[in-house]
Formats: sequence, structure tokens, C-alpha cells
Amino acid sequence: MSDELAYSIHLGSDKNKTTKAKEIAKNNPSETTSFSNNGIQNSTQLSKVNKHNLRDYDNNRENICIIYGTDNLYKDVQNLYLQEFEQARLEYNAKQSRDNRKIQDYFKHISKDKQKDLACEFIIELGDMDFWNDKDTSYRLGMIDVYKEQIEDLMKIVPEFKIANAVIHFDEISPHLHLVGVPIKDDYKKGMKKQPAKSKVFTKETLTKLQDEMRACCIKSYNKVYSEHSLLKQKKKGRNQDINIKDMGDYRQIKKQQEKKEQKLFEANNQTKKLDDTSKNINEILDNLKPAKLNKNNMVISNEDVQRIKNYTKDVKDITETVRSVNDLNLAIKDFEHSTFEIEKENRSLKYQLEQKDDEISNLKNKLSLKDKVIEKLQTEKEKLKQELQKFKGFWHNIMIHFHKRICYDKDENYKIVSDDLYKNGIFDDTDNEIANNIYKKVTIPDEDKVNKIKKKNNDTRF
Repeated sequence: MSDELAYSIHLGSDKNKTTKAKEIAKNNPSETTSFSNNGIQNSTQLSKVNKHNLRDYDNNRENICIIYGTDNLYKDVQNLYLQEFEQARLEYNAKQSRDNRKIQDYFKHISKDKQKDLACEFIIELGDMDFWNDKDTSYRLGMIDVYKEQIEDLMKIVPEFKIANAVIHFDEISPHLHLVGVPIKDDYKKGMKKQPAKSKVFTKETLTKLQDEMRACCIKSYNKVYSEHSLLKQKKKGRNQDINIKDMGDYRQIKKQQEKKEQKLFEANNQTKKLDDTSKNINEILDNLKPAKLNKNNMVISNEDVQRIKNYTKDVKDITETVRSVNDLNLAIKDFEHSTFEIEKENRSLKYQLEQKDDEISNLKNKLSLKDKVIEKLQTEKEKLKQELQKFKGFWHNIMIHFHKRICYDKDENYKIVSDDLYKNGIFDDTDNEIANNIYKKVTIPDEDKVNKIKKKNNDTRF
């Protein structure tokens, strides 16, 4: 008999935009509550999707397979924006008379727009945990070809959805596909003619049709790749939206069955307690039987029958202990399931916190890198100023030598007049004026004066 496989295609949603929903979503990692938003609304969320899908948070890419795009999902979406919207952006800007109305970077522009999603993510999965649990690596890798055909099918079914990146995760029990792209419409009257259009491309009706067609395509691809004749399990409700586990049909059904079983176990415990009491009474009666003469008022029971009854009571006792152990086991299983759920929830929360810390570290690294560049620039400017200062010192040194020679040796009165004028106007200081007019004063630059004074001080030996 052929397997029946479960199929799911899930579109990330950002429908929870109330203040309460946003607050809950802010404090909970994705998928832990129905309030969590997993639509890609801006560049920050896109960066998180990049880290999760391509396993950047732990540098573990061995068990993922990129089948569309590159190893940088963020860049893939940026490049998609340039490819799809750049011409429309230029046409829009050409019509604007004011520069402040022009759009410089459409990717950044949409990232700041709270009314639009920057991108969308589909998660596609064929087969559940029970199906994949015993499959080896070779069998699981066959899903690469299946999911590649799913990408081609999605492009045909929804040509308005432009795919940027797709990656398969093999590091979890069920191989599943993460697919990121941008839904686009080309008929806008206001703003740019071409814009992202999630709400127009993906409606309740189009999603239902998409799911039906993608299901049929997926099982066809699977049967072709694996040479099988498998069928799909019946489609379940609520697969295209975020739903709390308590709202799932399977969960409610299982919960009802468990409650019925618990009630039966409770009744069985009461019955076994009564059996215990009855068994004790029977044992006492049998132990107190005395041999008696035959008469109408008495009955004789053989030792063999007595033993049979005792064996029966022993069996009843064993059964009651078994039932109790089953009940205890059921309680232990419930405790274990609860503990497992809590641990899994805590792990997800820790994973989310680690991703947040990674973002903070990345931001700090960027800030440090920026500061390093500023310091490097300042050092370059400092060296440049130092060189200019040296040139100026050399120039001033030459001027002072020239004045010193013309006034002290050539006795050129014109230079004497100029020197006095420069001194009166504060351009020459006392040292400069003395150098220009005193034949015995040595011409040096300021730094040399300081060095000479230090040398003279160090060589001044007193007795």
C-alpha cells in the first residue's frame, strides 16, 4: 500500500498589527504564539531571516542546500529590487519637480514604509516527522529535485511573485524549503507604477488556489523523483495562516481522546479498589473454612477449588497493580511531554536571544569599524598638516636668513625698513626682529631653538 504524505505551504504573515499583538510578538520568538509576526516588513527582519535560513547565527551550513540565489539572502533581495524597480524609480523621479519627493533607494524606501512588506517567505514541506524519521541521508537528498520543481511550479502559478532566494533545511527531521521573494504589481496609479503588492497578489482566494495547485505538483514531482505512487493526505484547514496550537483541529481531537481515556482510567481505578477489597474478604472466608459434616445447611468445598479461588484473587491483584502502573505511566508521560514542551520553548527563546545578541554585536562591530576609519582619516590629516608645517618652517627659516644677510652684512636699508615695519605690525616677534638685525644672532627655526636650549642646559656644568 502506498504512503499518504502530508503537505504544507505556509506564507509568512504580518496580520497582527494591534498594539497588544505587537507587544506580545516583540517578547516572543517566532512560532511560539499565534501573535508572532513572521512577515518580512523591513530590512531588520530580512536580516534575521537571512541568519536563520542560511544558518549564519552558528556558521553551520553543512546541512542546508541553496537551490536558488546565493549564500547572501539579504543581497539577493536588494539585487531583486534593483532589477525589478530601478526603471520605475527613474521614471517616477523624472516626473518630480522637487528633489525631496524623489526616491534615492527604493529598497530603503520600502523598508521604512509601515504599510508594505519588504519581502515574503514561503515555507514548503512534504511529509511529516513520522514519515521522515527512518529515512537515510540519500533518500532525504532526493527532495532537492522535488523542491527545485516546486520553485518552477510556483513561478508558473504566480508569475507576479519574483523569487530571490530558496534554501532547503536538512538539519531538522523533515526536509523543508524556505523561499523568499517579492510579490509585484505593475498597475499603480499613485506613486511608482511598479510596487510590492503582497495584499493584491496573495488573497484568501488566490492562496487557496495556490495551495491546491502546488499540492498536486509536489506529489507528482515526488512520485517521479522517487518512482513511487504515493498520495497526499487530505488538506487541513488553517494551513495558510498562523494558528495557536490549541486552535488546531488535531489538537482538539487528541485532547478529547485523552480526556476520555483519563476518565476510563479513573473509573478503572475505582473498580480495582473495589476488587482489592472483595479479594481480601474472599481470602478471609476461605482461610476460615472448617471441615464439616454433610447436611442441608452446609456445603463442602474441595481444597482444589479453594486453590483455584486463591489463584483468581491473585490474578485480580496482579491486574489491579498493572492498571495502576499504566495510570502512573500516563501521568509520567504527561509530565515528560510538558517538560519537553517547556524545554523546547526555552530553547527557541534562547536561540532568539542569541540572534538578537548577534545583531547587537554586529552593530557594535560596525560602529567600531566606522570609528577606526575616522581615526585613520584624522591620522592622515595630521600627517598632512605636519608636512605642511614643516614646509612653512623651512620657508620662514629661509626668509629670516635672507633678512639677516641683507640687513647685517649687505647693509640694505630697504630690508631694514621692511623688517621694522613687520615688527611694528606684529608679524615679526622679538626673536625674529633680533635675528634680522643682530649679526651675532644665529638663524634657527623654533624647534631648533628649543633643542639648543635643552642641550645648553644639559652641558652647563657648575663647580
